[in-house]
Amino acid sequence: MATVLTLAGGLGLTVLGLGSADQAVASFDAASWVWSRAKGEVARVNGVTAKVDTRVDVPQARGHQVQVVQNDRFVILRDVNTGAIGSMDLTTLQQYWNASTSSGIGVRIALHESSVFVIDTVQGQVQQLEPRSLSPMGEALRFAPGVAGGVFDDKGRLWIASPSEGTVTAITPAVIPSEAPEQGGGAAAAAGPRIAHTASVAGPSHDLALSTLDDGVAVLDRTTNALRTVRGDQGKPSDPVTLPLAGPGKLAPHTDGRQVPVTVPDARHVYVVGDDGMRSDFTVPGDGEDLQPAVAWEGYFYVADADGSVHVFDSAGARQTDIGFANPGGPLELEVREGYLFINAPGSSLARVVDNQHGVRTVDKYADDVLGGDPPQTPPQAPPPPPKPKKPVVTKPGAPRNVRAAAGNAEARVTWQAAASNGAAIFKYVVVGSGRTFQVGADQRALTIPGLVNGQTYTFTVSAVNKKGAGPARTSNAVKPTSEVPDPPTAVTAEAKPDGSVVVSWPPANGQGLQIRRYTVTAISEGGSAPIGDTTEPTLTIKSGQLEYGKQYAFTVVSVNERGAGSKASPVSASVVPFTAPGKPEGVDAATVGDQAGTISVAWQPSADNGRAITKYVVKAGDKSLDVTAGTAATLTGFESGVNVAVEVRAVNEAGESEPGTATARTVASPKVTVTGVTATFNTATVAFSVDAGGGTASCSVAASGGGTAKGSCSSLKISGLKPSTSYTFTVTATNAAGTVQARSTKTTANLYGTATCNNGEEGDTATYCNKDVDGRNGNEIFAVASQDGKQVGWAKPGTRLQAYCKKAGQEVYAYIYNNEKRSTWWIQVNYEGKNYIPWAWLNLDGGDDLNDLPNC
Repeated sequence: MATVLTLAGGLGLTVLGLGSADQAVASFDAASWVWSRAKGEVARVNGVTAKVDTRVDVPQARGHQVQVVQNDRFVILRDVNTGAIGSMDLTTLQQYWNASTSSGIGVRIALHESSVFVIDTVQGQVQQLEPRSLSPMGEALRFAPGVAGGVFDDKGRLWIASPSEGTVTAITPAVIPSEAPEQGGGAAAAAGPRIAHTASVAGPSHDLALSTLDDGVAVLDRTTNALRTVRGDQGKPSDPVTLPLAGPGKLAPHTDGRQVPVTVPDARHVYVVGDDGMRSDFTVPGDGEDLQPAVAWEGYFYVADADGSVHVFDSAGARQTDIGFANPGGPLELEVREGYLFINAPGSSLARVVDNQHGVRTVDKYADDVLGGDPPQTPPQAPPPPPKPKKPVVTKPGAPRNVRAAAGNAEARVTWQAAASNGAAIFKYVVVGSGRTFQVGADQRALTIPGLVNGQTYTFTVSAVNKKGAGPARTSNAVKPTSEVPDPPTAVTAEAKPDGSVVVSWPPANGQGLQIRRYTVTAISEGGSAPIGDTTEPTLTIKSGQLEYGKQYAFTVVSVNERGAGSKASPVSASVVPFTAPGKPEGVDAATVGDQAGTISVAWQPSADNGRAITKYVVKAGDKSLDVTAGTAATLTGFESGVNVAVEVRAVNEAGESEPGTATARTVASPKVTVTGVTATFNTATVAFSVDAGGGTASCSVAASGGGTAKGSCSSLKISGLKPSTSYTFTVTATNAAGTVQARSTKTTANLYGTATCNNGEEGDTATYCNKDVDGRNGNEIFAVASQDGKQVGWAKPGTRLQAYCKKAGQEVYAYIYNNEKRSTWWIQVNYEGKNYIPWAWLNLDGGDDLNDLPNC
């Protein structure tokens, strides 16, 4: 199995923010861990609350496809892109084990209770793992290459299909060694997994798809479209149900209940098979062939589509309300766990939880107010939400505005501006006059009526029509067609101005002896032609907002003389595109850059370009300014440490700068450190402290005056190699990008004791040698100096505990058999009737009898 699974540095799992809340992770309701590809995080969704309660950073897998298998005890992650896997024991969570498999699709992880398997479907190799260490358990089971499946049923059997042989196999996991005593002794844990039974379900070399059940497996022979089930311990397949599939069928990895849905993505069709044969079938609406297999849940069927929709059907195939993800960022993931259906969009920030009554709730996977969440900023107090607008009452439209007529030679031109729609779109206008009725499109709003008699007076009425019917009519001015019509303007020009307005100009028209009283300007756009205004001068400024930014327009002009006679329309102007400054950048977010002093990062959503391409964004903060020509993010530097920085982001196009989008961030501050306590043994000290990293990342160390140093954790550090009964000053140093700070505390190390040791021999004088002090030399004698030739001040009964002060070189003493052949020239100053000396040969120091624990006298 070494070719499939080898211990290695894997996913590098990190639970952010662990501390006093550790136990919040070990306590659980019905929950599911879901992956977020963009964030590189796995988050635990509580099914009861439909909220995320824990987030775990998996930085090495950011942007990757990750397989997640889980139960209440363990979560196993596999990075499909790299093959790395990681295991979390939810009862401890602070412990992680990492391993790797071969990368890519073809290796999968399966988990049930404490049983973990790696299935190499290509190699036909199935290996059980110890869930904590991910080390192999027993020998791998080997099948013909190219197996399928590798999913547990609810009874804890792992099912494998061998298409080349037309069989399915149930595998019984081995007992985990740590759980063997509860299962009847260690012998049960010695062997690896075993094959419970194998059933023939298809002809050799047929394509097989599996879906595990509560007690068994459903097998689709994709070559013959026959579905069988294998239930219970006997392994006897049911009679086949042949389905009228119009393409290759698919099954979900696991089926809840006894109705098995078979999905045909090519036909967008689902067939439901029960114990007594096919129960129903239904067509999934939409286009495309990227349907995922239908997932059964509490009598309903959920079918994920490539557009981010989950189509829902009841047991009879009747369509229910879809569940939608606006930007799923890739295929959806559906899993039934502990009384809930969890739907995850790995490429987005959202998930959904569906309860057993098919109620749907939305989950924010990026919630910050949870264990492991990003440090939340204090948001400004939001204004109360505006009241929801009432649904408009749909009525007939209003009357058209500014209905005007201009006479021509045996014709008249009628123009008007749009009527109020009153809640329903206008789809036409009706013009009545000269004994005739005309229908005009809603986007035209101009009509030339021919066949009139010069000199006769005409008026025209115009009304708008929506789905409720025709609104009130408005009547035009009276006109008399005449041959004395002015010439149309020539050489109409139009210019789009940076303020969003459009200026239309033309030379004064020739009135053919009559005065020109006004001009009517019509705007022409894709699919529409509508009057935009009247003017007495040979120019018209169309105000900003009357035309749509970014859309092309051209213009014609009609001149109207003093008798109300109008010209033909002028030649069409060149097209222009109205534009103005970009929209304000939305979603501006400023954040501390923790590893750089005086630095903040800024990101924002793209602005509306309002008719001209955005050439850059200008990011300003104080006297700092940065032009961003690519992307929507920037980093600003050069600020003081620990200050709030107000940021403005403006988009720039040909028209100028937008209104600013704003945000505030705080630069990383110098750290603050507080020593909370020092605990000491005779040769070590553990310094506990807290560090406010100032929004950045701190590195920490501690040094003892005249002693050693330690570095690493920013909560507790241990220094070794100290001397007993010695006062030390401990200096804690915390450093981040903004600076270095120190805090100090004093502590005296504990006293070091030794045990006076003299053990009698087994015969003769040696058997009583250590019993008491005698004339001449004896074990455990104590002297005023480091020599047996000096004054003896006493004798320590074997086993006497003596406080040791220091060591001093002196006369060699040999303890012979009475203290393990110990021989030394070192003497220990001890607390015995004052400060006197005992040979080290007769004194065994605590903590390993290490002379280096004592200073020199």
